[in-house]
Amino acid sequence: MKSIQVYDPPMCCSTGICGPDIDPDLVNFAAMLSQLAGRGIKVERYNLSQQPMAFVQNPAVKALLDTDGTAVLPVMFWDGEVHLKGRYPGKEERPAWFQAAFDPPAIT
Repeated sequence: MKSIQVYDPPMCCSTGICGPDIDPDLVNFAAMLSQLAGRGIKVERYNLSQQPMAFVQNPAVKALLDTDGTAVLPVMFWDGEVHLKGRYPGKEERPAWFQAAFDPPAIT
């Protein structure tokens, strides 16, 4: 099973979809993650202000934070490998996420 882990910057709620200034890319990203999870992709999402230990316990995330600070967030992993950092995927990138999620694994 493929997996996605998202390490979000500090936000007021688990999705960041609250308050007067909502980022549309964040709304669409949350919807995309929900769709992927509904199709069997394992999705884990961590918010720095609510789950700080998840950031410390992941050596790759901890190293990125030590080097670049919170500007590196969000950090997204596909199957344990860094896929994107410092921003959420835009509208033009989301179709590739769906394609990658459902492509058969390469045989080596």
